[in-house]
Amino acid sequence: ACLVITAIPGVPAADLSGADLLKAWPSMGQQLGAVHSLSVDQCPFERRLSRMFGRAVDVVSRNAVNPDFLPDEDKSTPQLDLLARVERELPVRLDQERTDMVVCHGDPCMPNFMVDPKTLQCTGLIDLGRLGTADRYADLALMIANAEENWAAPDEAERAFAVLFNVLGIEAPDRERLAFYLRLDPLTWG
Repeated sequence: ACLVITAIPGVPAADLSGADLLKAWPSMGQQLGAVHSLSVDQCPFERRLSRMFGRAVDVVSRNAVNPDFLPDEDKSTPQLDLLARVERELPVRLDQERTDMVVCHGDPCMPNFMVDPKTLQCTGLIDLGRLGTADRYADLALMIANAEENWAAPDEAERAFAVLFNVLGIEAPDRERLAFYLRLDPLTWG
């Protein structure tokens, strides 16, 4: 296996207004879907939930969780409590991962989607340092959460949510599964 890297034209999606981001959103979903459609068997990188939870255990044991990555409601919660909350859901999420393993970008946040500012079409993804096989919901949770600050109103966020899952062909999005990955992710960056 090899990784080919080229320059990707465009501006980071983080630089777009909410209205322009909403126009670019379907093509961003398609781009992420293209990554997810890559062959899991051909991907030499692995980010399985068991490994990411192990990373979270390590980060928490070193008291190294970056509080800036935590949602406001969790900033005063002891790190061990945050980890225990994730661990309680682990058996269910491991079962889901077994049936929905894809190649994930690993950090599909708005600065990592490049968009042509004229056509508002996604031109590619950058920062593949966390690319690997994982549950697709790990990517979807980060993409949705990171875009929230761009939306002018809650109805824009809901519209973007519906568009993303429609583009990806997911008829019944699992909001609890998304929430799980948003609870796990901040514990893995220390």
